[in-house]
Amino acid sequence: MTTLITLIVAAVTFGTVLMYGTLGEILTEKSGNLNLGVEGIMYMGGAFGLAGAFYYEKAAAAAASGPVAIVIAMLSAFAAGMAASAIYSFITVTLRANQNVTGLALSIFGTGIGQFVGEYMRVSEGGYVALGNNLKESFSASIFPDALVSIPVIGRVLFSHTVFFYLALLIAVLMYLFLKKTRYGLYLTAVGESPATSDAAGINITRYKYLATIIGGGISAIGGMVYIMTTAGCVWNHEGLSGVGWLAVALVIFCIWRPLNAIWGSVLFGAMMIMYLRVRIPFIPTELYKILPYIVTVIVLILTSMRNSRDKQPPASLGINYFREDR
Repeated sequence: MTTLITLIVAAVTFGTVLMYGTLGEILTEKSGNLNLGVEGIMYMGGAFGLAGAFYYEKAAAAAASGPVAIVIAMLSAFAAGMAASAIYSFITVTLRANQNVTGLALSIFGTGIGQFVGEYMRVSEGGYVALGNNLKESFSASIFPDALVSIPVIGRVLFSHTVFFYLALLIAVLMYLFLKKTRYGLYLTAVGESPATSDAAGINITRYKYLATIIGGGISAIGGMVYIMTTAGCVWNHEGLSGVGWLAVALVIFCIWRPLNAIWGSVLFGAMMIMYLRVRIPFIPTELYKILPYIVTVIVLILTSMRNSRDKQPPASLGINYFREDR
């Protein structure tokens, strides 16, 4: 039982990173934009999020506040993700360049920018960039009192997580309500399904694609910041983020573009990614553990395609640029 609880807690910790990346990409893809640059966006979010909190602590010194550092880190990461996604939107929506090529270029560009910022901080600070112990505790501590956390079994499973996990849950629920229950959410879904029909109905295609992609990129970038501030212990680690963005893209398919599915899907993927550390089977190589999420995603993609159910398919215009003159 102890091993199972430990696995669940670790899965939630890693799954929270994936949840942000997945939710951001779901919002982006609902507009018909296929942004494959999530990897680079999360790198930028991790580097700029750490930079925001680090330089805040350096300026405030002993007066540095944990909640303020969390807000600054989130805003810094969100702004970095928005900036990267704005570049992607301009190239693909305004200039109507190929979305796949642009996304791959953004992944390389964002990774380079993130590593440059991280290494610049490391070199300028003498080779080590990390937050103080007080702020580290703020990023890793539970938001619930110890009385709830200490409840046998349930306490650790439900109440021992950081504020980022519960915020991700809130974002998932709000995104579901927005897409399913509001007029603007239905407009966004219509843009992703048939931009020509939406345009004929008077919906501003460009506005919805820009906003969904930019805000979605900001949400994904927060995932990179969460990794650096929780899993990596508030220390810059450019190797730890490798592959997380691509895993988030795969998780979008696994969740069949539904925000609420991202909650349990991200925890499941998180468990599969860290299982080799908690449940070690001697004759199974570590590499096989790490490809399990991708194998499961391929299986889900095959099964949903065989069922041919429309509500389990991607937006009809996903990855296809809209040319108004061809309407």
